Amino acid sequence: MTESEHRLRHRVTELRYAKASKELKVSFEDGKSFLLPAEYLRVESPSAEIQGHSPSQKQTIGGRRHVGIMAIEPVGSYAVRIRFDDLHDTGLYSWDYLRKLGEEQGSIWADYLVRLQEKGLSREP
Repeated sequence: MTESEHRLRHRVTELRYAKASKELKVSFEDGKSFLLPAEYLRVESPSAEIQGHSPSQKQTIGGRRHVGIMAIEPVGSYAVRIRFDDLHDTGLYSWDYLRKLGEEQGSIWADYLVRLQEKGLSREP
């Protein structure tokens, strides 16, 4: 898909990573902004490795409480690739996906915690 084929509803105006708190601040052109923890971004990576090819294939990844971000690389004008310090770097985070992660953070995170518990996994490494 070419960059011109992307029809984004949301555009990012600022991405700022705070290394000490391990949070990515994402600001959008409509003035909304969200603080997204690196752990949350990692366990909800849009990569096929995590998301699978259908909802039933979604993987639950534990042990990422202390993960950080090493680099954020632009992909055209519609997404970024985030390189985590556990060496995961295959997901492309579109502006719309980052917006969804921000807007639905409470419910997505709660679902993740339930899935961890159901699988006997921990956030700790």
